[in-house]
Amino acid sequence: MSEKKDEMAEDQAQVEEVFEDVLEEAVDELEALRAERDEMRDRFMRALADAENSRKRADRDRREAENYGGSKLARDMLPVFDALKRALDAASDEVRAQAAALIEGVELTQRELLNVFGRHGVKAISPKVGDKFDPLLHEAMFEAPVPGTVAGDIIQVMDDGFQLHDRLLRPAKVGVSSTPKS
Repeated sequence: MSEKKDEMAEDQAQVEEVFEDVLEEAVDELEALRAERDEMRDRFMRALADAENSRKRADRDRREAENYGGSKLARDMLPVFDALKRALDAASDEVRAQAAALIEGVELTQRELLNVFGRHGVKAISPKVGDKFDPLLHEAMFEAPVPGTVAGDIIQVMDDGFQLHDRLLRPAKVGVSSTPKS
């Protein structure tokens, strides 16, 4: 019987050894699966963040294209506005009296152009004499000392400027007072 007990003990030891090996393999496989799961979760979260960033970038690009896509056309139309303005400025009172209908047509055309600009977000920058020079909106064409003015005051306006939403299409061209000589 003692032989049977020894055999049983041996069998028990072999079973325990096999069980430990199987258990160790299962634990190793479980750890490998956990590591793979964590890696997949990390890759999924990165892909999700990347997709969200792409969506936001595409949305921003779409808004920019919607707001600023016509900037080249608007910039190309500015000389038309300038020509209409020069034509109206050149008309004397005598010419206005003789060609009232023509002058009215040019004024209506200029007004309609400004309305179209306005519908598409283009705003005129029309500084007045005496306003302060703003380098973000104005381009100084010359500087001259003018008595009774302060350095940086606008003393003459040559051309209006234009803005498309918050972007400058063209600065207003102005003359600026320098510090008056005393």
